Amino acid sequence: MASIQKRASKDGKFRYRVQVRRKGQPPLTATFARKTDAQNWAEDRETEFQQKRHFKYAEAKKHTVGEAIDRYIETVLPRKPKSAYIQAPQLIRWRDEIGDIKLADLIPPLIVACRDRLTEDIVPGGKKRSLGTVNRYLAALSHVFTVAMKEWGWIDSNPVLAVAKFKEPTGRTRYLSDEERSLLLKACKNSKNLHLFPIVVIAIATGMRKQEILSLTWDNIDLERRIAYIFETKNSEPRGVPLANLALKLLRKFRQHRSNASNYVFPSLNGDRPIDIRSAWEVARNRSGLKGFRFHDLRHTTGSYLAMNGAS
Repeated sequence: MASIQKRASKDGKFRYRVQVRRKGQPPLTATFARKTDAQNWAEDRETEFQQKRHFKYAEAKKHTVGEAIDRYIETVLPRKPKSAYIQAPQLIRWRDEIGDIKLADLIPPLIVACRDRLTEDIVPGGKKRSLGTVNRYLAALSHVFTVAMKEWGWIDSNPVLAVAKFKEPTGRTRYLSDEERSLLLKACKNSKNLHLFPIVVIAIATGMRKQEILSLTWDNIDLERRIAYIFETKNSEPRGVPLANLALKLLRKFRQHRSNASNYVFPSLNGDRPIDIRSAWEVARNRSGLKGFRFHDLRHTTGSYLAMNGAS
């Protein structure tokens, strides 16, 4: 919408300042000596906007949500290798739900309906998907539309921004006693998954998040300086993490006995992504009598060489 203001200049003459505003875009401003020129300029800008909007609408009619997701998985996710293996299944779920819908026809209520269905899914462990995880699903889809808007020119707005995220429960603090820690480490050491024990030890010894540990590559670890470098963090600020004695010992052992050519410290069988420890963790946790204890809670259990000496 255009607004025109009449202003007096220093030479005593009047000028007409016109401004055209559009939601989500910076205002366009110009000044003219005649009001008719200001009006004509405003009309021209409005026409240009309508033409651009029509063009983007035409683009949005050409492509489906599934096409946007497929292009994102193919061209964008490879640039995010440390989070791709989590986001890819999330995006595939969105594609299965709303992939056939044209981008021009996708409205927030359709996303809301799918969001609500996600909360009803039963995930490994026999529980419903957490509200926090559903919010991560929304974030993954939102970035697809952001890229489609800013880089591909397929749409002119992101419909996910109109969808409310769930309020997540207030975080809790759970500490392990010395006895509980010993039982958990013993269960992890006896796990069929040989990666579980060192992963849990590193979590206790360093306070690193599970995703940060699983995403570790040998390029990120300096065994001589005893530091693990984390580049993709929750707050987007890279940091170096000192490695305690037992964690360092286990990493050196893994380095020496690498089972494949993968650059991941804890790779999956084919080496193209980090290992999935969910099932192994749940088994070890339950065997140690800590049912309901979350991996994230390990961050509250400060580890040291003396505390874990018996676990080595």
